[in-house]
Amino acid sequence: MHEAEHIKVNTCIVGTGAAGYNAACLLKKAGVDDILLISENRVGGTSRNTGSDKQTYYKLTLSGDTPDSVAEMAATLFEGKAVDGDIALCEAALSAPSFLRLAGLGLPFPVNRYGEYVGYKTDHDPRNRATSIGPYTSREMTRALESEAKLLGVPFRDHLQVIKILSDGKRSYGLICLNTDRADLSKAFTVIQAENIIYATGGPAGIYKNSVYPESQYGASGLAFEAGVRGRNLTEWQYGLASVRPRWNVSGTYMQALPRFFSTEPDGSDEREFLSDFFTDSGEMLSKVFLKGYQWPFDVRKVDGGSSIIDILVYLETCKGRNVYLDFTRDPLDGNFSFSSLTTEAHDYLEKACALVMKPIERLRIMNSPAISFYRDKGVDLETEPLQIALSAQHNNGGLDINCWWETNLEHFFSCGEAAGSHGVYRPGGSALNAGQAGSARAARYIAGRNRDFTQDENIFRTLAETALSELTRIAEKALQGGDTVRALREEMTAAMSDCGGAIRDCEAIRKLTARVDAHLKNFEEEVRCKEISSLRHIFRFRDTLITQKCILESMADYTAEKGKSRGSALYTDPEGKKPYPSLPDTFTYTLDDGSKDALIQEMTYSEGKCSFNWRPVRPLPADDDFFENVWRRYRENGNIE
Repeated sequence: MHEAEHIKVNTCIVGTGAAGYNAACLLKKAGVDDILLISENRVGGTSRNTGSDKQTYYKLTLSGDTPDSVAEMAATLFEGKAVDGDIALCEAALSAPSFLRLAGLGLPFPVNRYGEYVGYKTDHDPRNRATSIGPYTSREMTRALESEAKLLGVPFRDHLQVIKILSDGKRSYGLICLNTDRADLSKAFTVIQAENIIYATGGPAGIYKNSVYPESQYGASGLAFEAGVRGRNLTEWQYGLASVRPRWNVSGTYMQALPRFFSTEPDGSDEREFLSDFFTDSGEMLSKVFLKGYQWPFDVRKVDGGSSIIDILVYLETCKGRNVYLDFTRDPLDGNFSFSSLTTEAHDYLEKACALVMKPIERLRIMNSPAISFYRDKGVDLETEPLQIALSAQHNNGGLDINCWWETNLEHFFSCGEAAGSHGVYRPGGSALNAGQAGSARAARYIAGRNRDFTQDENIFRTLAETALSELTRIAEKALQGGDTVRALREEMTAAMSDCGGAIRDCEAIRKLTARVDAHLKNFEEEVRCKEISSLRHIFRFRDTLITQKCILESMADYTAEKGKSRGSALYTDPEGKKPYPSLPDTFTYTLDDGSKDALIQEMTYSEGKCSFNWRPVRPLPADDDFFENVWRRYRENGNIE
């Protein structure tokens, strides 16, 4: 089998974020010792390197007299539109156990003097289910779970980049990885034969240029699509305003401090406060900016008369080739505004926070001084310099299609974390962190109860591995024939994706970009080059990026072909639609979706370079028989793994 390292394990977990570590730990604790956790970069990824001014974890209400239940939380998640009811119920049912498990590992979630885990209301949350330990909730989750994995002795290999999933279209057989620390092509590949794979690679962060994802996060969804895993809800993303360097959400108090928005030419010339071109009332303009703190995700329902018009104006300014900045050193309009002109909501908030003072930096210092320290620690001093921002991708609500055990349509291939498509059009803030813990727990439980034995056909595995190694070796050898084009091509295609396939989507531009993606995939081996073996990781990553872009762009085109209109965090331009502000360009019109697809899920299948689609009804919220003796009997017999 070529000159490749061969590893055989029961379960291979891909990814060292909070979901991947949780799956590995729970498998170990369940007695499944024959496992291997792998990563391309142990300290990379979204879980460890992202956050916000107050990063939220969403769970069942565990304090006070606010009534709540698993069923009510499941209903909230289900109401996000295009959500399967059984997945919503699993996430709700496991929210409290998963949260308390993290608290037991030492995460300092706030408790009151009586020991209740207090909460607050987040977006799309009818209760007070949100909690936080500050800007780095997911990072501390990852660190705690990593420490547990080390204590449990979870086998781990770093510097292994998955570049192929071995599959016959019905089930998975293993993985082929590139050893990114090897300088010899003959020793560059590792074949992992695995009865089960848990794919916790994060969302497809690498397809966009304008992205809140950390630069160490790329995703690998395209490889799963190529292996036969269905995609679902791939059109549904979350976008918002974020700083460019470092990549960070400018939500919460960054907006409530009422910074000055201005833009310049790329060389820094022609500075101007562009928001005032669209707002004639300074009170309205600043109130919309304030609301972006509460309503950070871009939402098409909040464009006409709402705060998401700010996102639109930033986007349009960047489309002119200009750079957009937040300035905390000077007041908007040179201070020519009155706090009394703000809406009552904005004025009262700032008054209660004792922040009715001049200069945004002073307002920010009063309300959230750590927000200033964060950027200073990253090399940006908000007291003396502006912060460049853009409308950026933040989270893919869709992903790989899963059942209630987080197994995909490819048998023995599970997905959890953001790679799994458990969300719909909307989701409560912080629910992604809970989904990662709940999904990884479900996958681990299923494997421990049902998939401990090897059932693979060795001949099929060997044939798949040999064929894939031949293909990958050919790609690598051709890439190394001279030149260095991969970085420029990736920059070109990710920028194009942000331009037409981000929060603002133009159908004709999507069609043209899809044709460009197809051309690059067709000519990949002839046009994509790198100079050295250490850069092969960029070659294979770009290939995954192109496949992922292809599947997502085709999903957007299919959505509009099926008469889908603007919804969630995606605005599809429509010549026959409405224009929310008279001063916007005449071409900028849209129509809100009529809700006819709220109870449908778009499924995408990628095969031989083509995408096909199926729309199916969501699975309803389960109404199982919960009579205790019946559940207890089934639990004794098979652990209720059915």
